[in-house]
Amino acid sequence: MNNTKLNQFLAQGQQRINRYLEQQLPPLSNAPERLHRAMHYAVLNGGKRLRPLLVYASGTAFGRKLETLDAPAAAVELIHCYSLVHDDLPAMDDDDLRRGKPTCHKAFNEATAILVGDALQSFAFEHLCNQSELPENIKLRMIKTLAIASGSQGMAGGQDLDLAAENKACELTQLETIHRLKTGALIQASIQLGAIAAGYDDHTTLSQLKKFAEYIGLAFQIHDDILDVEGDAETIGKMPGADVANHKATYPAIMGITEAKDHRQKCYNDAMLILKELPLDTSQLSALCEHIVQRNF
Repeated sequence: MNNTKLNQFLAQGQQRINRYLEQQLPPLSNAPERLHRAMHYAVLNGGKRLRPLLVYASGTAFGRKLETLDAPAAAVELIHCYSLVHDDLPAMDDDDLRRGKPTCHKAFNEATAILVGDALQSFAFEHLCNQSELPENIKLRMIKTLAIASGSQGMAGGQDLDLAAENKACELTQLETIHRLKTGALIQASIQLGAIAAGYDDHTTLSQLKKFAEYIGLAFQIHDDILDVEGDAETIGKMPGADVANHKATYPAIMGITEAKDHRQKCYNDAMLILKELPLDTSQLSALCEHIVQRNF
């Protein structure tokens, strides 16, 4: 896929999921109005939308139409947005900026931000349940996949390990365990959701997809850590060095910036090797993953 087609896919996918999310979120005029305003603020204030894009790219590779992928794409993004709201809280990362704007608890207050996270998490699963065009067994598989990726064996567990590692020496294997859970689990779920929505249940291919997603998840996180060193606030949406300021272990801190870039490339290369083995048209997935490790935001 050339750059023009990739840019079209990114722009169209982002516009599609943004429009869909805005349509599906509770109306601002419905009570409780403040909570609904805060939910809209947390979800619709920009963002890369990489996880929904991965759902779209994976699902279309398996022959699924985009309109049948909107619901899982939205669900995974709602979980991601809830996690960001909670991550930014004073008890967690204590951040003031998110996507270049005041974090949810700064724009509203801490109590509202906590409730926003709770409500977005619940809404993600409610929305999947409400999709009448999807068979019940498909919905159940998607709900289970997203629940596992979000819980103690996934994103929440990774966040806990990340908090426990603050202000402590961290080995590379420990850091990768943290990010396989904290970041990688939801990226894996995004790619799996596309396949599940298409009704695909070949265990060998799904296992390959999971391994591919694991490598891409690591490459994504390494790139984020590099941007925390080399990026600027306007493009990355937060103050550079925020992770270091929050006493978090990062790949550049453990390996050095040059070695971190080499490790990012190795993870990307390993992911592409797996992708080439799949009996599918993976051109969109391949181009999207290249974009993940080259982006400047």
